[in-house]
Amino acid sequence: MKKIILAVALLASFVSVSANEIAPSVDKQTCEKPVYPKSALMNEESGTVVLSILVGPDGAVVDSKVEKSSGSKALDKATQKIYSSCKFKPGAKDGKPQQAWTKLEYVWNLS
Repeated sequence: MKKIILAVALLASFVSVSANEIAPSVDKQTCEKPVYPKSALMNEESGTVVLSILVGPDGAVVDSKVEKSSGSKALDKATQKIYSSCKFKPGAKDGKPQQAWTKLEYVWNLS
């Protein structure tokens, strides 16, 4: 059986951030556990998904869109599902929480 390796990285914020702005950040402990989609396992699909996530002032995900596909719809959808379940520390401007975009990358790898 193949070993599954999953990795995640926070990318630069989608919007430019000045000194008085703070980009949203993910609380990885609140995210749903990643589950490799069965169809992707059967087809031995792997790849990197880059998502843009819109985080509300309450830290909840408002919207997400695939910026760069892994080449697998199953992996792209699974990545959106993972991050939709996460809580985020919202972005802020002048110390006040605000809705903001951020980019996240998720790597699906079979080895």
